[in-house]
Amino acid sequence: MEKQPLKASEIKENYSLVDLLTHLGYEPVKRIHNEQLYLSMLRDSDTTPSFSVNDKQGTWFDFGEGKGGNIIDFGLQYWKGLPFPEVLEKIVLTCGGLVPVLGPQIYKRQPSAEKEPNYEILDIKNLGSNAAILNYLESRGVGQVAEGRLKEIYYYVEDEDKKRNNFFAAGWQNEHGAWEIRNLNFKGCLGHKAISFIPNSEKKLAVFEGFFNYLSWLTENPFAADSVLVLNSLSLLQAGIFKAQDFRDIALYLDNDQSGRQATLDFTSALPWAKDRAGIYRGYNDYNDLIVAGRTNYELNR
Repeated sequence: MEKQPLKASEIKENYSLVDLLTHLGYEPVKRIHNEQLYLSMLRDSDTTPSFSVNDKQGTWFDFGEGKGGNIIDFGLQYWKGLPFPEVLEKIVLTCGGLVPVLGPQIYKRQPSAEKEPNYEILDIKNLGSNAAILNYLESRGVGQVAEGRLKEIYYYVEDEDKKRNNFFAAGWQNEHGAWEIRNLNFKGCLGHKAISFIPNSEKKLAVFEGFFNYLSWLTENPFAADSVLVLNSLSLLQAGIFKAQDFRDIALYLDNDQSGRQATLDFTSALPWAKDRAGIYRGYNDYNDLIVAGRTNYELNR
């Protein structure tokens, strides 16, 4: 199917600027009535919150620049140089939406601020009590290093008939306190997407797309002194770049697929001293695929 041209009017109606900023990794510093104030992400020199968003009206204003507008005007300022249609696509994809295609189904996103969550976390435990979770982590080759870094998450999801279905998964926490969850049959996030950061060295930083790749790297580098940044989603690449900018030795362990390669180019374009380390798992999609393949080969040759 061909892509249907995105309409600016539909994006302004159905997409929240606050939601977009959250997905980009920005949180308000202050809230005053209907306005949320941020440190301006359009200027590097902002030290006091001077970027105001009125999400009810769908407008923003940067007092330092004397500029403002709607969500599309923001996109044009944030992704300067991109053609107008690509800015519209960036907004949709960053917010986790779908780009509409020609066909019988019409996609329309409901603003996330109006959508009540249909899940609830029931319990959070240390690893060890659930054999199914432990076996899953072992199958991914990270059973030993997961201890103390992941949790067992027990939760329910409510279906359209208000019936509660109970689930459990391995959980990895992000900076917003939300949980990236994984089990044999499911991957998702309970709460708002955000990056995860583990401070250590002030100079060295290792960057990963997902936490399984971080844990895979850790199995081979158990005594590494690097600080660690896990994006948890490539939609948070800009937030990751912002977090990484103060480190002088940056190693990128992003995927070898098309989106991972493009993200690596974007990262090194913004921070030219960052080094691409994906050659370590050349021939595999990511670091975890390498670890799983090595574990499988070891078992076959025992």
